[in-house]
Amino acid sequence: MAGVPVSLPVADASPQASSTNNRFALSVLTSLFFMWGFLTCLNDILIPHFKAAFSLSYAKAMLVQTVFFAAYFIVSLPAGRLVGRVGYHRGIVIGLGTAALGCFAFYPAAASRSYETFLAALFILASGITILQVSANPFVAVLGPPQTASARLTTAQAFNSLATTVAPFFGAAFILSHAAKNATEIAALAPAEAEAYRLAEAQAVQLPYVGLAVALLVLGGLMAMIKLPRIDAGPTDADAGGYAALGAHKHLIWGAVAIFAYVGGEVAIGSFLVNYLKEPAIAGLSEAQGAHYVSYYWGGAMVGRFAGAITLRMFRPTRVLAFHVALVLGLLILTMNTTGAVAMWSVLAIGLFNSIMFPTIFTLSLDGLGSATSKGSGLLCMAIVGGALIPLLQGVMADANGVQVSFVVPLVCYAYLIWFALRGSRRAGALGG
Repeated sequence: MAGVPVSLPVADASPQASSTNNRFALSVLTSLFFMWGFLTCLNDILIPHFKAAFSLSYAKAMLVQTVFFAAYFIVSLPAGRLVGRVGYHRGIVIGLGTAALGCFAFYPAAASRSYETFLAALFILASGITILQVSANPFVAVLGPPQTASARLTTAQAFNSLATTVAPFFGAAFILSHAAKNATEIAALAPAEAEAYRLAEAQAVQLPYVGLAVALLVLGGLMAMIKLPRIDAGPTDADAGGYAALGAHKHLIWGAVAIFAYVGGEVAIGSFLVNYLKEPAIAGLSEAQGAHYVSYYWGGAMVGRFAGAITLRMFRPTRVLAFHVALVLGLLILTMNTTGAVAMWSVLAIGLFNSIMFPTIFTLSLDGLGSATSKGSGLLCMAIVGGALIPLLQGVMADANGVQVSFVVPLVCYAYLIWFALRGSRRAGALGG
């Protein structure tokens, strides 16, 4: 899952922090990328867990992603204004504290057995992550020589991908550690047994999320104590003035739609994996077993980023993007029309080809914007709200037609990306291709 890109800030010409302190600070900052990737990926585990614990429809279970990714749309601009006032360093500490508060809120939510309270906790958690993303990326860029800034950012993003690979194992061990009952099995229980089952399911998230909250607070304490170079926040994407002028850049507008479609499709597929692999005709796995296989989906994205770093130097980005999207479309069609191991591995392989899409779409969309680049970046970041809406739409489709048929929703998203790669990404006055 990609972090929110930001325009790079400017550090003091002579930062006082020693190189040793910078290395230590960089290691702490890199851990932030790991943490928010880890927390975001755990949503894929929470969805099947809450679906069983609260006997939810697929559409209602997908509200986990709707609430989480809505925070990107709602909080991004206020977070930019906050960082503009308090600075990037304090912004990181505030983001960690807010995310920790969201994790702690899982405890009373479980005690009350209220799905709505869980959703409120998720929104607080996601708000903290949004503040972190607005604040942390610039620090990674300046903690070392300018000529190696890209390498540092790539390394930090690799830790984000590592987290999305590890998180499903954590969720399987601590949240999906026992076989979940379906609605029919719960209905067959005596009222007292059904109530005890639902309570146990709700409380399964308490200890893991309290542990995560403590880890976030420890990171926050470390960040508060570390001396970092001063960074001029400069103009932020929170400044809405002049956004209407972006309409002149048609490739940027089509790019915002592409970000919306890509993030929505990627998140929707990941959100349904555990329940999809649970289907008898697909793999018949338990939820805990299915959670392990989710790691292949996100781990593929990590591997694909390293391969993409090579192919993007050899071929035009539009062609690389179109090739990857075409493969994903083929895999989606394959998984929708087969069963067993073929259906299972074709959907898991999608992660490998998703890998280069977000940064490539982002770069193509900002091409040629000049002084409007910062505002264009803000528009694209807000389009991440696709992760809130597309999974919900697939949930409605799954309730009506089954999980396998519901993959038509991300299929439509990726079909748009083919058009964007070949046509929509062309900016006015630029040569084709």
